[in-house]
Amino acid sequence: MDRIQMTEKLKTKLSSKRFEHSVGVEYTAGTMAYMYGADYNKALTAGLLHDCAKYLSNDKKIAKCEKLGISISKCEYQNPELLHAKLSAVYAREKYGVTDDEILSAITYHTTGRPGMSLMDKIIYIADYIEPNRAVLPEMEEIRKEAYTDIDICLLHILKNCVTYLENKGEVIDPVTKETYEYYSKLMN
Repeated sequence: MDRIQMTEKLKTKLSSKRFEHSVGVEYTAGTMAYMYGADYNKALTAGLLHDCAKYLSNDKKIAKCEKLGISISKCEYQNPELLHAKLSAVYAREKYGVTDDEILSAITYHTTGRPGMSLMDKIIYIADYIEPNRAVLPEMEEIRKEAYTDIDICLLHILKNCVTYLENKGEVIDPVTKETYEYYSKLMN
């Protein structure tokens, strides 16, 4: 399936706001791929499809993961919204014909990150956070500049903000996100 067909199919599955976000991530991922020498077409595809299973209800996300044998952590049972990333990678493969492991990994980890992220993983993680349609979050202007000057500083900045935000709200932090933050904190210091 080419990206035009993917776009048309995705438009029928997502709300207009979620579709607009996905196109924003696609665009941002493409610009970042050019900036950092990553594969442009892979970045566009991963950006476009990163939320392709987000439309499922939380109950359906859990049921689909259980049916497909996708592991669900205690944190994901408490916050099933996190499962959309794993499911979107499965849907990208099964419903959109994506077979490239680099694209599928970037989709899988676009929410939590992971220690030792590939360049494509970083691009999609960051593009999801900074795309032009995104609500302006604290320090967004600085983070958007970092995205095009030092991808690792940008990644760490976003991870720090996410962990701090969740801690301040008393929310459960996905252990993978915390592990990713600690990994990059050590790596950068």
